[in-house]
Amino acid sequence: MNNFKSHFLFDRHQRSGIFFLVLIIIGLVGVSLFLDFTEPSSFDISSEEIIVLTHELDSLRNEKLKKKQSKIYPFNPNFITDYKGYMLGMSSEEIDRLHVFRKKDKWINSVSDFKRVTKVSDSILKEISPLFKFPEWVTNPKPKSNYIKNSFSEKSFQNKTDLNKATSDQLQEIYGIGETLSNRIISYRNKLEGFSSDLQLSQVYGLRNDVITRVLNEFTVKSPKEIVKMNVNAASASDIATIPGISFELAKNIWEFRILNEQIRSIDELIKIEALSKRKLALIKLYLFAE
Repeated sequence: MNNFKSHFLFDRHQRSGIFFLVLIIIGLVGVSLFLDFTEPSSFDISSEEIIVLTHELDSLRNEKLKKKQSKIYPFNPNFITDYKGYMLGMSSEEIDRLHVFRKKDKWINSVSDFKRVTKVSDSILKEISPLFKFPEWVTNPKPKSNYIKNSFSEKSFQNKTDLNKATSDQLQEIYGIGETLSNRIISYRNKLEGFSSDLQLSQVYGLRNDVITRVLNEFTVKSPKEIVKMNVNAASASDIATIPGISFELAKNIWEFRILNEQIRSIDELIKIEALSKRKLALIKLYLFAE
């Protein structure tokens, strides 16, 4: 203990030295608080030239961001959704007119058609019409010198070509089908591993009813792919959603309809579902049965 205390025993001269040392430390701390020892920057960001340059850079950045956000790619005006119509500057009434027109299974095939159906203003039409992208058979129709609209004779089953063996060139001989649509038909056929019925042709994107009619006058399914049907009263929504052309939402509606009715006695009962068209029901009959 005595040794510990000896470290804190100072004579008069030592105490004076400690006192002056403390004063010096306090003085240095005070000087550091009130004086700025940093070197002034040689780069003056408040200068007029820097401010102007900063504003220009901000303007260019904002313009680039705006263009990136608002860029709209070419599109088929037949498939304008509510959101896309809003982004294009169309009113809800104009969008509704288009949807009502399309629900009648009619198509917009020109800028003038779009104007007539939607009644959009000339200013909006001028901005969006350059982005319209119509199917190839509309923009570049293939000449058919021997074709008379709606005046062909019905061919017999024997005289038709097997749709599962039709080539792209053969399909393009049909009025209204170009290279794009013929490739889509073959691509969908490959996806199904072969058509099972002529009805499946309606699931090919972009094929109009009149074009389908002309196709089926020359082609028909002669070597159908076998389909293993599902019992609608035992199938889950996920099972039904595996049917080509059936969305999960529609599959869920069918499943819920069966649950609410406890049992489906005939597939024809499904026509009571609001979202189910007669054409879609005919397609479903290829894959489902009631038991």
